[in-house]
Amino acid sequence: MRTTARTVTVVAHRGDPYRVRENTLPSIASALERGADAVEIDVRTTRDGVPVLLHDDTLKRLWQVERPLSALSYEEVREATGGGIPTLRQTLLAVGAHRVMIDLPGATEKSVREVVGTVRECGAGERVYYCAGPVAMLAVRAADPGAEIALTWTRPAPPRPALIDAVRPRWLNFRFALVGHDLVERAHRDGLLVSAWTADTRRTQRRLIQHGVDSITTNRVEALRAVLSQR
Repeated sequence: MRTTARTVTVVAHRGDPYRVRENTLPSIASALERGADAVEIDVRTTRDGVPVLLHDDTLKRLWQVERPLSALSYEEVREATGGGIPTLRQTLLAVGAHRVMIDLPGATEKSVREVVGTVRECGAGERVYYCAGPVAMLAVRAADPGAEIALTWTRPAPPRPALIDAVRPRWLNFRFALVGHDLVERAHRDGLLVSAWTADTRRTQRRLIQHGVDSITTNRVEALRAVLSQR
């Protein structure tokens, strides 16, 4: 197996969650300070259709509020968290020219339209790309024919050609344990880039780099930067 000289994009998973609460502006700032090229964020919409940063469908784990996000208005979310949950608009303004990978857990056609509309209004289309499974990414493609998409895939068998044709991804986004040299080579032959998530140990990061991935999503930006510097 050869070690590739291909450039690897360092993507911070939800910011810098081992130091600062995930999916918050301070967490994102911390990740960028430590050398992230891009930040992956999770976006859902409130009851009144405001895209905000939250992975779970409730506020319980991070904010000790036992209510689903979909039942709360943005103003109620702001009050319940002391303004700790940022809107997508605030985030896009805060990161400047850095790339943002928007994951869409629990996406619906309506929420996707709200998210894509916010990206468009912020003039951020050139620095945003989207990731999630086929249903959500088909909704993104319908909402924005020019969107950059990383199709998240969690199965050993590759996506079928008909799905690739419909979604038109630039990336295939694999769980790190699925990634091998042959898979990466096949994707590259098909003209696709490969991203892997979420790799936190240096051993796993080295393995992915050796396999030739184009991007690694990690909770440990500094560790990945150190591994890349040793190549």
